[in-house]
Amino acid sequence: MKLIFERSIEGFTNDCLPALDVPQALPNPSFRRSSELALPEVPECEIDRHYSELERAAHGVNNGFYPLGSCTMKYNPKINEEMAGLRGFTDIHPLQPLSTVEGALELLCGLEKQLCEISGMDAISLQPSAGAHGEFAGVLIIKAYHASRGDAKRTKIIVPDSAHGTNPASAAMNGFSVVSIPSRDGCVDVEALAKAAGDDTAGLMLTNPNTLGLFDPNILRITEIIHNAGGLCYYDGANMNALMGVARPGDMGFDVIHLNLHKTFSTPHGGGGPGGGAVGVKAFLSEFLPRPIVRDNTLAGAESSIGKVRSFYGNFLVCVRAYCYILSLGGEGIKEAAQTAVLNANYLMRKMPAELLPYAGTCMHEFVLSLKSLKKETGVSALDVAKALIDTGMHPPTMYFPLIVEEALMFEPTETEMKETLDNAAEAFRRLIKRSYDEPASMHDTPRTTPIGRPDETSAARNPIIKA
Repeated sequence: MKLIFERSIEGFTNDCLPALDVPQALPNPSFRRSSELALPEVPECEIDRHYSELERAAHGVNNGFYPLGSCTMKYNPKINEEMAGLRGFTDIHPLQPLSTVEGALELLCGLEKQLCEISGMDAISLQPSAGAHGEFAGVLIIKAYHASRGDAKRTKIIVPDSAHGTNPASAAMNGFSVVSIPSRDGCVDVEALAKAAGDDTAGLMLTNPNTLGLFDPNILRITEIIHNAGGLCYYDGANMNALMGVARPGDMGFDVIHLNLHKTFSTPHGGGGPGGGAVGVKAFLSEFLPRPIVRDNTLAGAESSIGKVRSFYGNFLVCVRAYCYILSLGGEGIKEAAQTAVLNANYLMRKMPAELLPYAGTCMHEFVLSLKSLKKETGVSALDVAKALIDTGMHPPTMYFPLIVEEALMFEPTETEMKETLDNAAEAFRRLIKRSYDEPASMHDTPRTTPIGRPDETSAARNPIIKA
């Protein structure tokens, strides 16, 4: 596939604007370019073909199965896109007088109430732009809480080794020392947690269900240990797709949570955005929420707020989609979506070779396979199998995560896939495992059906080519 600049032929133009009929106003010469802007010269039809070609080269949920573990790449109903495209939402500006955007403010208020009900929190800010951004804001709230009490000795955040990688990063970026807790049978080692918790503990960051797809059976004991030590409990809500309408983190003893609106509540989020990382808190922490927040169709925020964490009020159209998604499903529909996500994950897991399952029992919304034995016996790695899956028409699962499982592949089928899709995916995976034993050499140069085959990933990471 050629780059748009490689399609360029000198002399082709796309001047379709009418002649200038107002006085020309140019900026000060010191701000103007000394040379012409380097733009490709291509006719309109070639531009159309270029972007259509790019679209065909990308894989999305509209192209096929997308079981990217821990990412919840589910189909997003088109009605939500239509609502987010209404001119009353797309044509407003965040600097308009509040009296002219009361409908938007009412929507934000309504979404906050819905998310509070789903999460068990008392107050929510929609300002953060993504999950990790919500994490950062949530940990900053924990920091502000301890500072307001003059409790400067609390310098450590406890993070289980099965957590999302952004958890320790968010803690470290807020100036905390990170204490890693090992897993036992895939969940938090409660004895190790009790030993680590003390008067220097600011809080715990827990991903639940964790990255193995397991709901921690000791969840109430975990929050009790942290609270008894004087710390706060942070809930990574990235995997809320398995729990919404069924269980609420606020009822489990958690004080702070972030929710990935773009994952759980219906916004297409491939390619780096857009996103929404709403952060929720219990009442005693509400004064620290980012400001401004929407209250009774106006903007408010306490003096003790951690301040702004981004411009204006968040990714508004992401909030529109989430609001539409929740209203469309209702309480029972939200619960059914979570239950179906768990059902689909367990169904697909049971269709996989049992010897590849590192943990027995029921999973939640996702599960992990370990191809450690396959690599030892055939030389075929998890990476090889993941790349070969592309040739079957599906997106690869998450590779080499979580780190506590060797040669890991993590599948999350979501609630929007049919049984037939899961059957086909399991059959394709089994065929590749058989091929790994029969023809291992053939697995090392996949995929073969894509514009680019197997790149040198080490060179690509260390010496990226970022321009034509």
